Amino acid sequence: MNRDWIATAQTLSQALPYLQRYAGSTVVIKLGGHAMGSNDAMAEFARDVTLMRQVGVNPVVVHGGGPMINQMLERLEIKSEFLNGKRITDAATMEVVEMVLSGVVNARIVQAISQQGGRAVGLSGKDSGLIICDAEDPALGLVGKPSEVNPRVLDDLADKGIIPVIAPLGMGRQGQTFNINADTAAGAIAAALKADRLLLLTDVAGVKDAAGEVLTELTATQINAMIADGSIAGGMIPKTQTALNAIEGGVRAAVILDGRAPNACLLELFTEHGAGSIIRNG
Repeated sequence: MNRDWIATAQTLSQALPYLQRYAGSTVVIKLGGHAMGSNDAMAEFARDVTLMRQVGVNPVVVHGGGPMINQMLERLEIKSEFLNGKRITDAATMEVVEMVLSGVVNARIVQAISQQGGRAVGLSGKDSGLIICDAEDPALGLVGKPSEVNPRVLDDLADKGIIPVIAPLGMGRQGQTFNINADTAAGAIAAALKADRLLLLTDVAGVKDAAGEVLTELTATQINAMIADGSIAGGMIPKTQTALNAIEGGVRAAVILDGRAPNACLLELFTEHGAGSIIRNG
């Protein structure tokens, strides 16, 4: 008998306790980086999410799209500037951001999931009052921070076996549209849903210590200490802060995991090994 077949059967058998553990749970996944970079990577991600739904997990996908926004702004010859790593978003830029996120990127992810046999619906934070925003900083223009998340529409979709795919846009109190950092949006949605897991897909192996070694388990206390001593720096600071905010909001655990690894989400949820750095309260 083919050894690969036997290994596959053993893997499925070993996954049983994890399948039982996560049945009925909500997992919010922030999709970005490598997993969005090619059709093959997108198809693999879509297959993984469809499988999660098939075995009783309620996945909620929140996506970014910065590189695609940059490409479209360049094509339209709209100058885009950044302040402290965040895009200054005026009205013209916001039109492009919404077109790319809610149109091109969101539709591509929904289509990929549908092609794998899943049922997915594209949304933005503006739909059904999902995310209400306040301005993050007047200097950034139409960049918002979530102040209210109303997840009823997501609960309704989960009840029907439908996977929500959410573009990180929000609605202001005067009806304006806000651009939201995708990690921040995913964390706020995970907290509102009291999700079992928040998975933040990145293009690094996880949170590393001062020696460059990936730490597979971390507490909030350790994260704060590592930020203070400089072990966590640069782009990893907002990701770990998102994780801490989500946990404080009621998420059981957050994982910063390597989206370049094949089947990263399945590895994290359904194997003993995992695929990144898990952050819990403490």
